[in-house]
Amino acid sequence: MQLQVNDLCKKFKDNMAVNHINFTLEKGVYGLLGANGSGKTTLMRMLCTLLTPTNGEIQYNGENIEKLNEKYRRILGYLPQEFGYYPEFSAEDYLLYISSLKGLKPKIAKKRVKELLEIVSLTKVSKKKIKTFSGGMKRRLGIAQAVINEPEILILDEPTAGLDPKERIRFRNLISHLAEERIVLLSTHIVSDLDSIAKEILIMKEGSIIAQGDVLSLLTPIKNSIWICEASLKEAEQLRAKYVISNEKNIGENIELRIISSEKPIISARQITPTLEDLFMYYFGEVNEIADFEI
Repeated sequence: MQLQVNDLCKKFKDNMAVNHINFTLEKGVYGLLGANGSGKTTLMRMLCTLLTPTNGEIQYNGENIEKLNEKYRRILGYLPQEFGYYPEFSAEDYLLYISSLKGLKPKIAKKRVKELLEIVSLTKVSKKKIKTFSGGMKRRLGIAQAVINEPEILILDEPTAGLDPKERIRFRNLISHLAEERIVLLSTHIVSDLDSIAKEILIMKEGSIIAQGDVLSLLTPIKNSIWICEASLKEAEQLRAKYVISNEKNIGENIELRIISSEKPIISARQITPTLEDLFMYYFGEVNEIADFEI
């Protein structure tokens, strides 16, 4: 089982949304991490055959997915950022409808729908119309429809948007289980969704894959570049002007800053272990554009 992307490009007029990217996915969970506008959704839509590449190709087990056509779509599950549904349908009727589109036999479909409604905690509202659902409930229904055909390839675009912390934990457990026998590509800018479940993470910026690997290897370049320091309000303002800040919190009259820097920012700063959030800020954070002060 192998999904291979070869020199893939997608251009919209003068904008190169996806720029000559290459990677190979096998069984397991892969995280696609990037800021908004980095090209993640465009890439995923090409992986789902919803967009045609400008250049390059995508292969599944050595065959071009465009030539595989319906054979490929039958083994694909997809959850876009905004998935389509019929507001007058109940959750159960909607999933049965999706099952029929996916070619599941009625007896198998009923059993599968019952299982999934339980997994995504919608059993008690299975007869209610989708238009009455909260955003989180609709998202859980979207996850259920994406996996109803037990796909070999599962593409999830911001799947935890709108889910509360308990729901996100349940989702991560579900994805870990599903990934045992399939390829899962999960796009997000919520890095905690990837930390515990991703086999590898692909970092995408301005249409290109700028880094790829497991969490440990990705954090290596910044292992000596994360600092904690306590500063006065005036010092904190100066530090923000000079360094990328990944986190800060008030401590009495002072502010504790988590700083990304190859050099020690101030004498009292102490070095700490980096996290994926630090890595995200390392690639996508910006220094505040105010006057440059000397500390």
